[in-house]
Amino acid sequence: MFADELKTLRRLGVRHVLLQILNFVSVLASGLMIWKGLGLITNTESPIVVVLSGSMEPAFYRGDLLFLTNPPNQRYQTGDITVYKIPGADIPIVHRVLETHDLVNKDKDLVAASPLAQKQLLLTKGDNNHIDDIELYQGLEWLERKHIVGKVRGFLPYVGYVTIAMNDFPQLKYALLGGLGLLALVQRE
Repeated sequence: MFADELKTLRRLGVRHVLLQILNFVSVLASGLMIWKGLGLITNTESPIVVVLSGSMEPAFYRGDLLFLTNPPNQRYQTGDITVYKIPGADIPIVHRVLETHDLVNKDKDLVAASPLAQKQLLLTKGDNNHIDDIELYQGLEWLERKHIVGKVRGFLPYVGYVTIAMNDFPQLKYALLGGLGLLALVQRE
């Protein structure tokens, strides 16, 4: 099955194979740089996420690809769709802000001069859920800004199913990566 590919690799020579490996590594590094650059521009650790459940239907369906930003100079409003991550939980959750609360300075009972200087607490809920997310917060009463990954700014429907398929079937992920690596090595350009 792979006999022809192995013969081709032997014929190409060590230098050519090393060049192909270097090209493959540079493509991976470029992808990582683009991802990190998007993170810096959008002020979020994850500028693109995939919807993994049906809790936000009909706004977003499983497999939709979401584009996020996390502007540091804007407050979250009721109705904003946010992605948040609870400490200790691996999977980010996409839900709508149900309530917002601004905290008052406890020392002097004064409100900060700038609304951005105030600490903001959030309560979220999935559009397709019957109750709010307090049970998902794992002991927290409210979400704070540090828990928010970003605010949804746009989406592409169903594009994220590729990611879901690779997570549900890890063999598919390894087969795809192995095929891409082999293609990079055997490619003659």
